Amino acid sequence: MRKVNGIKSLIAYLDSENYPVTEEKINVLILRREIPHHKPFKNMIVFNLDHIDWWINEQRSKKIVY
Repeated sequence: MRKVNGIKSLIAYLDSENYPVTEEKINVLILRREIPHHKPFKNMIVFNLDHIDWWINEQRSKKIVY
C-alpha cells in the first residue's frame, strides 16, 4: 500500500500530481470527511495514495479545484 503520513506530505504528493491544495483546505476537507484519510492515533493522519488518486479523479470529474 502506498501511503503518506501528515498533511505536509499529502500536499507534496498533490503538487506532484498537478493538483495543488492548501493546508487550510485539506484541514476543512478532513473535518468534513470529504477526503480519504485514516487517524490511527489522535495526532497522526495517514493518507492511502490509492484512495487519494481516486479522490483526485473524482474532483477532476466534478471540475472542483481547491
